[in-house]
This record gives sequence, C-alpha cells and structure tokens, in this order.
Amino acid sequence: MASVVQRAWRRYRSVAIIYRIAAAFVLGSVVGLVVGEPATNLQPLGDLFVRLLKMVIVPIVVFTLVMAARNLSPKNLGKVGGQVIFLYLLTTGVAIAIGLGVANLIDPGVGLHLKDALAKPAVETKQASGLASVLLNIVPQNPFSAMAEGKILGVIFFALAFGIGLTVVRDEAEEGSDVYNGVQTTFDVVEAGAEVMFKIVWGIMEYGVIGVFALMAALFAQTGPEAILSLFKLFATLAIAIGLQISIVYLLVIIRGLVGHSPMDFVRGGKDAMVTALSIRSSSGTLPVTMSNADENLGIDQEVYSFSLPLGATINMDGTAMYLGIAAIFTANVVGKTLTISEQLSILVTALIASVGTAGVPGASIVMMTVVFTQVGLPIQAIAFVLGIDPLLDRMRTMNNITGDLAVTTLVAKWNDAIDFGTGVWADDESIGRSDALNTITGDD
Repeated sequence: MASVVQRAWRRYRSVAIIYRIAAAFVLGSVVGLVVGEPATNLQPLGDLFVRLLKMVIVPIVVFTLVMAARNLSPKNLGKVGGQVIFLYLLTTGVAIAIGLGVANLIDPGVGLHLKDALAKPAVETKQASGLASVLLNIVPQNPFSAMAEGKILGVIFFALAFGIGLTVVRDEAEEGSDVYNGVQTTFDVVEAGAEVMFKIVWGIMEYGVIGVFALMAALFAQTGPEAILSLFKLFATLAIAIGLQISIVYLLVIIRGLVGHSPMDFVRGGKDAMVTALSIRSSSGTLPVTMSNADENLGIDQEVYSFSLPLGATINMDGTAMYLGIAAIFTANVVGKTLTISEQLSILVTALIASVGTAGVPGASIVMMTVVFTQVGLPIQAIAFVLGIDPLLDRMRTMNNITGDLAVTTLVAKWNDAIDFGTGVWADDESIGRSDALNTITGDD
C-alpha cells in the first residue's frame, strides 16, 4: 500500500506545478457552481494560501533589495529606477486610455438599473490619500512599523537606504578591517536569507494547489451564475481591454518590438506568476512567485528585478487604473449620466494618480474608485452594485498588473545589460538562433 501511495505521489509531482494549479482553478470553479453555499466552508483553506504568500513578502523584499545594493551603485540605481518609474507611469496611462476607449464602444451598463442598489446603505470607504501624502509615505517614520503593517513603499525605501549604506561603508572601509568584514558578512547572511525565502516560496506553491481550489470553489459558491451573467457586459469590457493591453502593449510593443524576442517565450516564463495572480488577486501576494519567474525563467539579474518588481507591486496598477475608467462609464450609464470628453480626461488623470497609491492587495481598488467617482460627480453608492463580482474582475486586473511588471522589468533589464537571453525560456528562442547564424556568416562576435 505504501509503495502505491509513493508511486501516486511521484506521478503527481511529475506534473508541472503550473498545470496542477490550473486544474485546481477549473475544478474549484466547477465545485463552487455545483455544490453552492456549502463550498464556502473551503474558504479558510484558500485564506491560508494567501496568508502564506503574504508571510514572505516583507522578508523577501528586504533580503533581495539589500542584495541588489551589493552590486548596484547609487548612480546605476538612479538610472534603473528612473527607467522603471517612467515605463510604469507610461503603461498605466495607456491602460486607462484603452479602458475608456473600449468602454465607450461597448457601453457597459446600458439597460441596467441601479434603483434597488442605490436604496441600500452607501458603501463604507476610507478617504484616499492625495498624491503628496503618497509621496511622503514612501519615507517611513518607523521602518519596523512599516514592515509590521506591510507598507511596502516604506519597506522598499528603508531596505534600499540600508543596502546602499552598507555599500558606502564597505567602499570607505579598509579591506580586511573589522568594519569591511562585517559588511561582507552581513551581505552573505542576507544572500543566504534570500535563498531560504525562495525555498519557502517553493513549498508554498506546492500547497497552492489546495489553496487555489478552495479559493475558486468559495468564490463561485458565493456569486453563482446569475451574478456573473447580470454583469457580463462589464466583465467583457474589462476582459477585452485587458486583452488589448497585454497583447499589444506588453507582448507586441515591449517584448517583440523593444526587447526583440518571442512574446510566447515571455508568456512561458511568466505564466506561474500570471496564474497565481489570477487565482489570489493580489499583486503583493504574488510578488514572491513573480520574482522567482524573473530570476529562474527570464534570466533577469537580481539587481534589476529586486527593485522593479516590489515597486511594481505597489505603484504599477495598470489593470486597476483601467478598471476605474471602465467602472466610471458603467456607473454613468446605469444612472443615466453622459460623461463629457473633459470629464473622461479628468478620469484618466485622476485614475493615473490614484493607481499609484493603490495597495497591491485584494479589493484596494474600491477605495480608489471613490476618488474617481467623486471627481466626475457619480454616486458613491453605485460601488455596491459591482462588489458582488469584483473578486472575479480583480483577478483579471491583477494578472494584467503582474504581466506589466514583468514586461517592464524585462525591457529595463535589456537596456542595462542585466538579462541573460541564453538561459531560461529564451534558450530556445528562434530569434536567437537566427542571430547566431547571421553572426557566424558575417563573422560578427
């Protein structure tokens, strides 16, 4: 009997984790629809998976960012940081424009009525922070409180400052001195810690098969087919907009056009992170998997991805910003309001700024939605109407965010010669083969 179990376990483990998680995603959805309300009892198993991922966010950010400072001078850090932030803001602006364009063509919400929804108590929301507050909060008053509260921007700032401080002290100290050796030992400990965290991530992903199954079963047990069908037009609008953003902006323009490599290889390299994001709808929760894909599959140097990916999980909310525009047009349609061109331009600017301060956690976009709705005079109570299916929409938005993080990171890595196109998913890239053949013919090195 023991041998049978062992063989079954080995056969199960022989299937790639990504396919096991995909199967759990589908099976969990079916169970939720068929079983119904009792399936919500599985929610704690899914919550455990999310908690395990969140558990490693802060330590993995601290370890990898301090390690990045070991080999990255402040000058290069400024160059890389500027490129990353510029591309994140640019892709977010494009995402909002695409969302508004698709929403104007499809007109989601036309024919629906919010009379009953507006009769319910208004959605309780917190006042969103302004841009100045977001910028000030980058510098934590207490770095340990920032770590405990999961304020990633504050953690990033402190980890970078500490890592750069270590580098400066090392460069100023005499080689072989106690201070020099102490800094080197600190870097060695941090590097070991980073390796340990990635091993923990591997174990969490093994449990992820159960976690994803439970999350999807609970989701569909709560919403049911009627909730999804009643807002199918909104779902379709967001899906089409995200499809355009991923296929055109990320894959064709960035990966094929600017990076010069196969979009399909890029998708293979980032599929673990994309599926995880689709499952747990948290950019921050997916961060450990995103970092692992960037390192092992895409061959990106740690000095780039350890900065760009944690930052992207916090400020690069392309899918969220896109959804804010679509949700505004949807709400305007169901309350009989026509948004002018100037109001839609106002939505673009407001959503861009608001998305920078959107935390990479499930449901954070609801707070940002209040900012956009207030800007163009839409009723805040209308948010209640989309809360039922927001978890499903949030999954698509989060997958879009993660894909954008990896695409921008890949491009910045290429610009800074910090990616190995001869390893990982790029190793079988046909474009590399053609390039090598051409070099052989022309004699170029």
